[in-house]
Amino acid sequence: MSVDWWKQSPVPWQSLATELIPLKKIFLSSHLRPDADALGSELALADMLRQLGKEVTIVNPGASPDHLMFLDKKREIRSIADCAPGWSKDYDGIIVLDTSSWQQLGELAAVIKNSPAKKFVIDHHLSGDDLGALEFKDTSSPATGCLLFELAKNLGWQINLEVANSLFAAICTDTGWFRFPATTSNTYRSIAELIDIGVEPHAMYRELYEQGSLSKLQLSGTVLTRVQVDAEGRLAYTYVSQDDFKKTKSHPADTENLVNECLKIMGTEIAMIFVEQMNRTVKISFRSRGQYDVAKIAEKFSGGGHKLASGATTSGPLTECITNVVTYVKSAML
Repeated sequence: MSVDWWKQSPVPWQSLATELIPLKKIFLSSHLRPDADALGSELALADMLRQLGKEVTIVNPGASPDHLMFLDKKREIRSIADCAPGWSKDYDGIIVLDTSSWQQLGELAAVIKNSPAKKFVIDHHLSGDDLGALEFKDTSSPATGCLLFELAKNLGWQINLEVANSLFAAICTDTGWFRFPATTSNTYRSIAELIDIGVEPHAMYRELYEQGSLSKLQLSGTVLTRVQVDAEGRLAYTYVSQDDFKKTKSHPADTENLVNECLKIMGTEIAMIFVEQMNRTVKISFRSRGQYDVAKIAEKFSGGGHKLASGATTSGPLTECITNVVTYVKSAML
């Protein structure tokens, strides 16, 4: 393998660099309920663009989850709810990261649609909409953070320690700490270089997975006691209600990764978790061992994602949603 493996990227990064040259003021954004891939990618790209002399702002459709705030030490990521009216009018560039779905952009969708700014998408998800943007996508990539690493290497942009930490968080989480099938030897080559720059994997793991709260642990216990299996054990699912959040004093972000616990049951091929939202809609997370494409299932409920990990949000009430989705998934597994 050539030491310059990143030159084989199918994404035309030089084209993106050319498009960025005349832009002076850019805002970055990502999806609702941003994960570490979204936040880490935004922070890394913002830093690298500032090295080029660009004025960069990060505005997301919602707030960052508390457990990932350690990534944003300067507290530079804002929610659209914190922005004054007309805040976006002076930007000449918009880059959307880790999604190309209007629905996942929440209230920012209208801002982006109405903006005359040049629009770009950098993403690795298969599902998406036409955002009227230049797309720089590679659906075989395990993380948007991997794409940004390739971007930096191809264009000769500096990866300092701050950028390296952001990219490491993005990559390690979206690869399931390098255990998901999309992980390749090039993923490890990227990680090796980030470690050489100064990233400490043990410290990152501690921040990501060993800083939980008692309320999160109690919520997990509640949710796991009600796991059910169906389709002769091939389907496992559970749910979280608003009452659960109130009783345990926990937050929606505390449900992250709980769906993967359902997939640990022997014989399970698909796992799901239903999370009731404050507006009584229901967020559904789907996981697959590989035999079934849950992105196609999620699309039936106006969602999308990857073959092995997808999500959707649909109308409630919770019990009715569970019944309808379980019935559909069982039929899809026949």
